[in-house]
Amino acid sequence: MRTVSGPTDHVIVVGAGLGGLSCALHLAGTGRRVTVLEREATPGGRAGRMTRSEYSFDTGPTVLTMPELVEEALGAVGERLADWVDLVPLDPAYRAWFPDGSSLDVVADPIRMAEEVSRACGPREADGYLRYVEYVRKLWRVQRADFIERNLDSPRQLLNANLLRLVAMGGFGRLQPRVDRYLRDPRTRRIFSFQAMYAGLAPHRALALYAVISYLDTVAGVWFPRGGMHAVPQAMAGAAEKHGVDIRYGTTVERVEVRHGRAAGVHTDGGEYLPADVLVLNPDLPVAYRDLLPGEVPRRVRRLRHSPSCFVLHVGSRTGYDHIAHHNIHFGRAWRRSFDEVITQGRLMSDPSLLLTNPTRTDPAMAPAGGHVYYLLAPVPNLAHRGLRWRSGLAERYADELTGVLRQRGYPGFGAADEVREIVTPEDWLDAGMAAGTPFAAAHTFAQTGPLRPATLHPGLSNVVFTGSGTQPGVGIPMVLISGRLAAARITG
Repeated sequence: MRTVSGPTDHVIVVGAGLGGLSCALHLAGTGRRVTVLEREATPGGRAGRMTRSEYSFDTGPTVLTMPELVEEALGAVGERLADWVDLVPLDPAYRAWFPDGSSLDVVADPIRMAEEVSRACGPREADGYLRYVEYVRKLWRVQRADFIERNLDSPRQLLNANLLRLVAMGGFGRLQPRVDRYLRDPRTRRIFSFQAMYAGLAPHRALALYAVISYLDTVAGVWFPRGGMHAVPQAMAGAAEKHGVDIRYGTTVERVEVRHGRAAGVHTDGGEYLPADVLVLNPDLPVAYRDLLPGEVPRRVRRLRHSPSCFVLHVGSRTGYDHIAHHNIHFGRAWRRSFDEVITQGRLMSDPSLLLTNPTRTDPAMAPAGGHVYYLLAPVPNLAHRGLRWRSGLAERYADELTGVLRQRGYPGFGAADEVREIVTPEDWLDAGMAAGTPFAAAHTFAQTGPLRPATLHPGLSNVVFTGSGTQPGVGIPMVLISGRLAAARITG
């Protein structure tokens, strides 16, 4: 593994997102002096918080898996997760709703889940589900140490026994055919393959090795922090400051100063120059190259293929629904066509599949008395497709369209008693510093996976390190937390 050369006593981390905070905690645990520079007034990056009329909204990810990785980062400075965050296991993790009117609860206990599958789809499907669980559990064990929780500089580093096991397990085949080997019902096939969208690909295009995402979601379990997902970065930042990390909010880094082939420090928008031995960059990787680092953006970074984006509707309402769960997935009748529309054709889904999260079901304190918070997410094309002009009235029209879809799918009166309605489009993600207007970073194509994904260490500046979803190992809260640890390992060796 390549490591930072030269002194590493003082590290500046640009950005207090989950990756930056994870890195800062791991570095502080080794005695480094760490300064975190964050342009916003609070930590979290994409995992931010918005408050409107006493309603609190998570502005980024809403699904938390593998909280032990947060525990690990806090443990680097001797802190315990339970002392900082009140985590609630979600049961069910999701409630899936289908066009035929049926529903299926996704629970983390495989025995209970098999009973649920048997109830909805029959005992033969339940048997296939249990065999699939064993497959993805083994897939996770094979991948974790050698392919996910490891800094990779070259494909040659993958030449080991676990690579042969991964090949033998069909990990480099396609995800949907692999799922279909175990599951026959269209409903279960969708539940255990829709997560490919997290990786930026359709299930029939994604590698089968990404079945581990469904393992984390549907087998390992989903949690919710009281107060919302933003409670996680708040806790991490609080623990970091308690143990000597200097976090400066409201500080925007304008550029990195490079001298004699090394990063020397950063210039802020306040006219301040801050020297450092090492720089860790947490902004979206292509944006960090373009806006912070001198010289031309590397061709490989310019040519990255990005994941689809998402349209988010935040609603604070007096209307509640007793039949729903914390997380609700509403599948349309179309399946493969929907992915093709968003990813290949650059069009909105003609028959949308949606995620609706209702966090006040778990934590009523996120809304005023009698109020409910809703987070509606629809996959949409990223801005590499230039046909959608969100600020020309499309955003409001699409919000109205999705509201109508929800009313048809079992939410009578949705939108009629709204006290808050906030819309987030790909253009808003772009303004927030996300390349191609997507919060899901570079897609996990074969050419952008593992050692072929941009590494955590800059190829030319030996004391510049990256963290976040644009680098290794990839997208999602667990992967971003791991990237922070990997970035710290580049510095500490």
